[in-house]
Amino acid sequence: MGLLMRLSRKTIDRLPPTVKRPDYDLAPVSVGIVHLGIGAFHRAHQAAYTDALLSENPSWGICGVSLRSSETRDALQPQDGLYTLAVQDGEGSDLSVIGSVVELLCAPEDPEAVLRRMADPATRIVSLTITEKGYCHNPATGTLDEGHPDIVHDLANPARPRSAIGFIVEAISRRVSAGIAPFTLLSCDNLPGNGHVLKRIVTQFAELRDPALAAVIRNVASPSTMVDRIVPATTDGDRSAVAAAMGLEDAWPIMTEPFRQWVIEEDFPLGRPAWEKAGALFVQDVSAFEFMKLRLLNGSHSTLAYLGYLAGAETVADAMSLPGMEALVEGLMRHEVSPTLPELPGFDLPAYRAELLQRFRNPALRHRTWQIAMDGSQKLPQRLLGSIRDRLHAEAGYDRLALGVAAWMRYARGLDEAGRPIDVRDPHAARIAGLAQGIDEPDRIVDAFLTMTDVFGTDLPASAPFRAALIKALDGLLRNGSAATLRSYGA
Repeated sequence: MGLLMRLSRKTIDRLPPTVKRPDYDLAPVSVGIVHLGIGAFHRAHQAAYTDALLSENPSWGICGVSLRSSETRDALQPQDGLYTLAVQDGEGSDLSVIGSVVELLCAPEDPEAVLRRMADPATRIVSLTITEKGYCHNPATGTLDEGHPDIVHDLANPARPRSAIGFIVEAISRRVSAGIAPFTLLSCDNLPGNGHVLKRIVTQFAELRDPALAAVIRNVASPSTMVDRIVPATTDGDRSAVAAAMGLEDAWPIMTEPFRQWVIEEDFPLGRPAWEKAGALFVQDVSAFEFMKLRLLNGSHSTLAYLGYLAGAETVADAMSLPGMEALVEGLMRHEVSPTLPELPGFDLPAYRAELLQRFRNPALRHRTWQIAMDGSQKLPQRLLGSIRDRLHAEAGYDRLALGVAAWMRYARGLDEAGRPIDVRDPHAARIAGLAQGIDEPDRIVDAFLTMTDVFGTDLPASAPFRAALIKALDGLLRNGSAATLRSYGA
């Protein structure tokens, strides 16, 4: 293949008819949403929902902000923000070009540009996909971590923030000073009550900075949401395949599955896109949907990622093909997690569980177990530990859930079953590495990890049954390995 031209507004007309393109004029699209954390998930999910609506209202374009790296900006700016969304299943791939991202900023390079955009009256929504660790909070309590280095910095340097929290508070401060109403905060991260958590953390930060400002922020709209779509990291092979299909180069296409879901609480004082026309569901209380997704999908995902990685499975589909894995995951969802969920009248829970298993088996999605395994210390409280607390309270079994937590401990120690180093990506990686260094006995390893009260709280470490379940599960993993442990569930 010869040298290809780059996807951009100038070249979009060269796309073959098999590739869907925006059904609206790109020129008049203007920014109405600032999105913090312009990563793959946002571009597969919220940006795609918004793209479907710009033909009827072009004032809801997105300014995507990278809070850490310039990679996304550098990839998409030469493409005028355009990128390809490849929806994949076992039968093939459908390609669409998304045009809703009309501006890209890199916060570390120019925080003032980000603040100006957030303070602009045209910005009516600030949305976030910054992952659990981006909230600079204590995952066990959902409160601000006042000692977090970025929080310490942002309190001392309010005009040059580093954290999403610092940017939000400074931007609202500027809007209040200019007589402009605050924007709506829209968290799209996998946190229970994500809107409530964000509002609490932002208010706590503002209280430390200026109690009068905190009083204003207490009244800012911050609806909770539930988001769902599996989005693997893009590979060079994906880029080549997309380029071959399009006849144009795309530096950062996004690969995803056909399934998508977005449930949103209705609270947008300054207006919002008509996302319901693109399939979003607006409700008064998102918590039941949220618990269902976090505990069934995300809890299963983390469990199979740690066990699968330890057993040598590179992707979720590979992990699902391991003997015993599907039986383990199905049992975890049906017997241990489902009884902890609130009722959703009219919702077919068995069908949802079956759909999750089918999605996990999707061979076209090369979703790496290592990618899902990242940031375990931030994910476990809402994905697994909440279910375990409920099972303990009900005096019911949770062996599969405990195995998922034990597999994280085994993984997070940093050596795989062949003694090779694991690249453990976690905000507490250094701390974890020192916890159980030189310890081989499962009871001592468990006790070392249970000192992480910001992960486990104070109640779970004090629970003798919980400690015993973890020791039993970890002992089996250390003695027999992950693959043999899984086979016992398929017997």
